[in-house]
Amino acid sequence: MSAHDMPMSGSVDMTHGGGGRAMAELIRTLFNKHFSNPILDQGNDGALMSLPPGRVVISTDGHVISPLFFPGGDIGALSINGTVNDVAMMGARPLYVAVGFILEEGFPMADLERIVVSMASAAKAAGVTIVTGDTKVVEKGKGDGVFITTTGIGVVPEGVETSGSKARPGQAVLVSGTMGDHGVAILSKRESLEFETEIVSDCAALNGLIADMLAAVPGVTTLRDPTRGGLAATLNEIARASHVGMMLDEDAIPVRPDVHAACELLGLDALYVANEGKLICICENHDAETLLAVMRAHPLGRDAARIGTVIEDAAHLIQMRTGFGGTRVVDWIAGEQLPRIC
Repeated sequence: MSAHDMPMSGSVDMTHGGGGRAMAELIRTLFNKHFSNPILDQGNDGALMSLPPGRVVISTDGHVISPLFFPGGDIGALSINGTVNDVAMMGARPLYVAVGFILEEGFPMADLERIVVSMASAAKAAGVTIVTGDTKVVEKGKGDGVFITTTGIGVVPEGVETSGSKARPGQAVLVSGTMGDHGVAILSKRESLEFETEIVSDCAALNGLIADMLAAVPGVTTLRDPTRGGLAATLNEIARASHVGMMLDEDAIPVRPDVHAACELLGLDALYVANEGKLICICENHDAETLLAVMRAHPLGRDAARIGTVIEDAAHLIQMRTGFGGTRVVDWIAGEQLPRIC
């Protein structure tokens, strides 16, 4: 291993945010080293780049997850994938990402480099370019290691129009895979819980899967990723925005057996647990089978399923036929099951 490849040593101190030599060295030896590309390497206070034709989508997200490293990912990969997904859910092709770091004095440089390397890898896998950023340092005890804000930019091609307000009665409700993996992985790590098999976060960028779906069915109505609040919160948001209701089938909703068992043990409902690599798709009924086939052919959609139907409902309720033959309302959750999940 060459000296150039050795992990960084030491820790963050206040001079790394002070605008002087230490800050310049941090940018050169860490951020520029791993994020280098022609736009970032211009070294300006903003990124100057060209966009292809189409409508522009911009999305920004702050990441305060605890713990910073978890089975299946870390705050770095999460910050890239989460923003890529938010842009992609609008039907856009994600292109560029801006990054802001708030570092706590004393945070280990080796951990910071691990996070930055993870971000660079996630950006490369998603096909996006990190083009600009900012770094601030706060005193020890006034942060929690590192917080990351990412802003994504993408372009929507002609003919694509997705929105949470476009769901209509009679349409199909699809999901790309199992629910609750991310939240349970975080909780198991946070509380040092041991299960028979390790539960791994589903943290992933979904833009490739969405591109395949839109190539097959450009008229997809709604795409959303069920992150905080899980499937239940996201479907309630869509129902309210679209002035509709939904009827779900409990037995059709995919949940991994180990996640289901963990939720029962912890008193959680997997429908309300966060996901970071799954999507909800609402489409015309006659397109459902085509989309399911496309999703199942992709590595991130192998467990895709149709879980329900959009219905007329003036109260905008999400109802669910239970495995016992009854019906219950899947309402908004009061409070937050798992704080600092993303």
